[in-house]
Amino acid sequence: MLIINTGGTFNKRYDPIRGELFVPKDNEAIEKILQSLVSRVSLEGIIYKDSLEMDNHDRACLAQTIAQSEEVLIIIIHGTDTMDLSAEYVASLALDKVIIFTGGMIPFSIDPIEATANLALAIGYAHNAKNGVYIGMQGIIGSYDQVKKNKIAGKFEYV
Repeated sequence: MLIINTGGTFNKRYDPIRGELFVPKDNEAIEKILQSLVSRVSLEGIIYKDSLEMDNHDRACLAQTIAQSEEVLIIIIHGTDTMDLSAEYVASLALDKVIIFTGGMIPFSIDPIEATANLALAIGYAHNAKNGVYIGMQGIIGSYDQVKKNKIAGKFEYV
């Protein structure tokens, strides 16, 4: 299994000097969660941006990383605002892999429970899923075109 970290709220930390949240260029939040796992997992960080800043160049970089990986189970840590766009981009490649996008509505550094639960959901689902691209957030998981963020309600839903 490969986990690819692209940044997003999941990873944000508070900078007390600037008084704001930022996306660090590291994998600290995910590494803390993975310390408790017993399965073999590889971790690679590639973009480190808030998803609102991601563009198709970033999505092409993500897609290339996924396509070149020998792993068939891949979890993408991604910001929630454009997760569906990246998932659709990756799905267009029709790879023979299980690819699950997940993230956090609250930064791990502020409250680790939601981010940890979302990552655990993705890891658990990956081992029994058919090849395809999925979104797993807030206790629901499904095909990338069936799970979307309801930005008005502030939660993920089946559509």
